[in-house]
Amino acid sequence: MTLQQEIAGNATQLAVVSLQPGQSVYCEAGRFLFKTPNVTMETRLAGSSDKGGGQRSPGGGVGAGGLLRQAMGTTPQAGRRVPAAGSLALQYFTARGGEGTVGFAGVLPGEMRTLELDGTRAWYAAKDAFVAAESTVDFGVASQGGRTGGQDGEGFVPERLTGRGTVIITGAGTFIDLDPADFGGRVEVATGCVVAFEDGIRYGVRRVGGLNRPGLINAVPGGEGICMATLEGSGRVILQSMTLESLAAALSMAQGGDRQSPTGGVFSTPAG
Repeated sequence: MTLQQEIAGNATQLAVVSLQPGQSVYCEAGRFLFKTPNVTMETRLAGSSDKGGGQRSPGGGVGAGGLLRQAMGTTPQAGRRVPAAGSLALQYFTARGGEGTVGFAGVLPGEMRTLELDGTRAWYAAKDAFVAAESTVDFGVASQGGRTGGQDGEGFVPERLTGRGTVIITGAGTFIDLDPADFGGRVEVATGCVVAFEDGIRYGVRRVGGLNRPGLINAVPGGEGICMATLEGSGRVILQSMTLESLAAALSMAQGGDRQSPTGGVFSTPAG
C-alpha cells in the first residue's frame, strides 16, 4: 500500500501523511508535529543487526534487560546506534477505524524529499536526515566498514534504510542531486553537506591540509575545517546547501560572537 503524503511549505517544509485504516508510519523521536484523534501513537525501540541491516527486534522493541544493557553501553549495538541517530526511540502511528492524518517536520529550515524504495537498493541517510517511513521499510545503522569518517568532528555512521516503501528525508537549505559517475566517479564535498546516498556509493574523508600555514589557509576561509568528504562510485547522492554548523556560525556572528568558528575557537577574537 503506497504511502499517501504531501510535502507542504517553502523555506521550512513539513510532510502531511494520509493513512488508510490499519496503515502505519514511523518517525524518529522529535519529528512528530500533529495527528488526528483516530491515529494511535506508540513508542518503540529500534534494533540493529550485526550486519547493519536495519532489522528491528520482534514487536519493534526490546525487553527491559536489553534496554538496560543498551543504556549501559554493554551490547554490541549500543556503541553504534546511539551516536548515529541520537536516540533509540521510534514513534509508530497507525490509523484506527478510518482514514487518519499525521504531520512531520524537520529541525532546520530547508527541504523535504520522498524516496521510494523498491527492495533492490538500500539508502543511507546522515544523522538527522531521516524523518519518517512506512512500516514496510526497515530502519537500522550501517556497519562501519567503508562508510565512516570524521564529519563535523564526529564519526559518520549513516542510518540504513531497506525494504519497500516510502521514506521521507529532510535537509537544510536547498537539495543538490548528483551522481559521482557523471564526474569521473568521484566528487569531494564539504563535510556536513551529505544528506543521503544510494547503496553503491563509497563514503570517505580526506584531509585538506596539515596543521601548517598552507593547510590553515586552505581550511579556514572556506569553513570546511581540515577534512573533506569524498563520494565515489555510481548512484544517487543528495547534498544540502546549508549545514547546522554554518547556520550556528551565522547566528553567532549576528549576535557579535566568535567570527572564527570554523577553527573551533582556536583563533577566536575575544569579545569586547
